[in-house]
Amino acid sequence: MGDSIYLPRPAEIVEAKQVTTREKFFRLRLSDGSRLGHVPGQFVEVSILGIGESPISVCSSHTRKDNTFDLCIRNTGSVTGALHRLGKGAAVGIRGPFGRGFPIEDIMGQDLLFVAGGLGLVPLRSMITYALDNRQAFGSLALLYGSRSPEDMLFRDEMEEWGRAPDFKVDTTVDIGDSTWTGNVGVLPRLFNGLKVRPSNTVALVVGPPVMFRFIIKAVLSTGISESRTYISLERRMKCGVGKCGHCQMDNVYVCQKGPVFPYTKVRHLKEAF
Repeated sequence: MGDSIYLPRPAEIVEAKQVTTREKFFRLRLSDGSRLGHVPGQFVEVSILGIGESPISVCSSHTRKDNTFDLCIRNTGSVTGALHRLGKGAAVGIRGPFGRGFPIEDIMGQDLLFVAGGLGLVPLRSMITYALDNRQAFGSLALLYGSRSPEDMLFRDEMEEWGRAPDFKVDTTVDIGDSTWTGNVGVLPRLFNGLKVRPSNTVALVVGPPVMFRFIIKAVLSTGISESRTYISLERRMKCGVGKCGHCQMDNVYVCQKGPVFPYTKVRHLKEAF
């Protein structure tokens, strides 16, 4: 079944845990024991028999040795709601991986600036993990992450661990703090204040809600990082994954085939992207 882009491969949930009120983390393994074969930035179609399927970004690196892969799913509809009701041992279908991920070969040797808003940290986690697993292949790392509130923040324990790694700067902010929050409060672009980068040797990888892009791209460019060194992911536009339904089409671009990761220079003219 794995030879067809239309037929799902059976997979088992080996770990499931609620991580926020809206997001649930899943670790899966294909039932035949094979590797998913993805690269950071790609997505899969997750299906439940009799309900449907939904495109979900993979949030783990293919450098993992145990053939498992991770998904972090927000409950937004019938399929994702059904997935949230599943636990360890449940079976789902997997199509993919699909799309073009982050350009690993092109950005090796560079400093990496990761910028994530909300659920955008999910696909970026795959690239962050890859960079840490291949630390000698990259320069300095920095992550700027913003969420609505402290309780909405994803991978908080991991971000603390990343921040302790050599030459990895992690800054976070929330729109609304609470009594437990002692960090930054405000919109994500504020984290660029005082950020020091080497523009000619830094690549920016940006993922988040579409409304964020115009402000974040402006902030990225203000550091001196060029448009050609800036990549964005339009992963929220996916549907069928194989260019048949037209849901992701912007002008003449099928995001699921040409993306979801694009150089900013390739999509800056697409008004629907922003």
